Amino acid sequence: MRGQREAPRIVGRSRAAISGDSLVKAHLLSERQSLPLVMSPVVDGIDLVAWAKSNRAQVERELLRCGALLFRGFRLNGVSGFEQFIRAVSSGPLEYHERSSPRTQIGGGIYTSTDHPEDQAIFLHNEQSYNLRFPTRIFFFCLRPASQGGATPLADCRRVFDRLDPDIRERFIEKKYLYVRNFGQGFGLRWQDVFQTDEVSRVEDYCKEQGISFEWRDRDRLTTKQVRRVAAVHPQSGEMTWFNHATFFHVSTLEPAARKTIERAFPNGDFPNNTYYGDGSPIEDHALEGLRAAYNREMVTFEWQAGDLLMIDNMLAAHGRTPFSGPRQVVVGMSDSHHWDNV
Repeated sequence: MRGQREAPRIVGRSRAAISGDSLVKAHLLSERQSLPLVMSPVVDGIDLVAWAKSNRAQVERELLRCGALLFRGFRLNGVSGFEQFIRAVSSGPLEYHERSSPRTQIGGGIYTSTDHPEDQAIFLHNEQSYNLRFPTRIFFFCLRPASQGGATPLADCRRVFDRLDPDIRERFIEKKYLYVRNFGQGFGLRWQDVFQTDEVSRVEDYCKEQGISFEWRDRDRLTTKQVRRVAAVHPQSGEMTWFNHATFFHVSTLEPAARKTIERAFPNGDFPNNTYYGDGSPIEDHALEGLRAAYNREMVTFEWQAGDLLMIDNMLAAHGRTPFSGPRQVVVGMSDSHHWDNV
């Protein structure tokens, strides 16, 4: 098994600009952090969209190496400029399918990052890794940072993979994991919101296409189950990466107060979201503690600044959110879908 990955070798706090015309410089926020790599203009007035389009190959190389790029100090024309940037460096924004968090669609393929309560943390995860077809690029744009908190922590999933106890890691790789959702109980999203339809037949067709088993208990109560892998070989770098929602959706990862509320409301264990080993057996407490510890030890944070644009390789870096207070406006776009069968 591979050893720990070394952080990118960067001399001092800055290194040579990645563009041949030297209009943009790159540096890490800290020599102790391997991501995100900060890209900033050398002079004022650089058109980020035009620059990114001209230097797309270099952007891709740096993203593949570091897992996340933070474009800071550029002037971008709001949400429309954000969408133009996504189109300049990818196949364009995707629609948000098989939803797991409340979001508001702003326009096109741009959404609020999440409408999850501001006083609750969101644990590190890879966006929609539970889908058979998932986005490989995630983009965040900060219109307005929170007055306190509201960071988007990151973790290199290659390093998480290496850090895990080998016995735990291999057991998950062998068994995979099972994601169970129970709809219509008054908690979490409704199935109509998740699948973006009111038609039962369309939900059933989608589940059949996506390898999801389903059971209707009545018209509004639905249970879905899907078995997914926990690790993948990155299609470009060939590196192993820990890529799943096994930890994120497990009831024990909820904050203590929220967990108590859920367990009290569902004494029979039919939680709105939960995970198990792929054969349906429970995941041991020590295994879950080891998973959370690996993510937390690799977690890095930065403070949002207005105008920041964060580009993430969804297979290489997990992301989350810290609690916050005060108005916060961060929007998100996803692109470049990929199928689990191809990794």
